[in-house]
Amino acid sequence: MVKVKICGITNLDDALVSIDAGCDALGFVFYKKSQRYIEPESAALILKELPVSITKIGVFANASEKHTKGIARLCGLNMLQFHGNESPGFCAKFKGYKVIKSFRVKDKIDLQDILRYKTFAYLFDTFSESRIGGTGRSFNWRLLQDSGKINKPIFLSGGLTAENVRRAIKAVGPQWVDVSSSLEARPGKKDAQKVKAFIKKTKGKR
Repeated sequence: MVKVKICGITNLDDALVSIDAGCDALGFVFYKKSQRYIEPESAALILKELPVSITKIGVFANASEKHTKGIARLCGLNMLQFHGNESPGFCAKFKGYKVIKSFRVKDKIDLQDILRYKTFAYLFDTFSESRIGGTGRSFNWRLLQDSGKINKPIFLSGGLTAENVRRAIKAVGPQWVDVSSSLEARPGKKDAQKVKAFIKKTKGKR
C-alpha cells in the first residue's frame, strides 16, 4: 500500500487530524521563505505530542550541515528532505538519518544525475521559477516512466488531490505520495475534510 506524507504542518491540530486520518509521515518545513515555515522550537513542541509510529520529516533547502543537524536533534526527526541545490556529497553527511533528495521536474528527468545521489529515497516535485515547493501543480507523470530503473523509494509530489491521486499512483508507481498545499484551507492551515478524503482515496478505502 502506498504511504502518505502530509507536509507543511504548522500546528498540532493539523498533525493530529492527519494522523487520525491514517497518514504515515508528517513534514515540517524549515525553509524560511516558505509560506509553511515553522520555527524549530514550535515544531519540537508539536513533535513531542505525536506517536512514535509516525515518521517525522524535516524539509530543508540549501541549509548548512550544522543548522540542519541542530534542528534534527532538537525535533527528533527520523528523515531529512533536501529540497534545494544540495550536492551528493552534502547529502551523504547525515549518518543516522534517512535522507530524501528532491528533484523539481520541468520538462525532462536526468536519471543519470539523479542516481549520483546515494540517498534513502528520491522525491519528484513540480518545477517553479518562483518557489522551491508547495506549487499545488502537477508535472507530466509520463516523464517518470523509467522509474522502474530507480531501486529506491520514490516520493511523488506536486498538485496531488483526492481526485487525481489514484491516476498518479497508477502512472508512476511510487512508494509514497507527498501532499501539502492542495489540502489547505489557507497557506499553513489544512482543510480537515480534504486531508481525510485524500488519505482515504490513496489507501483505496471505501
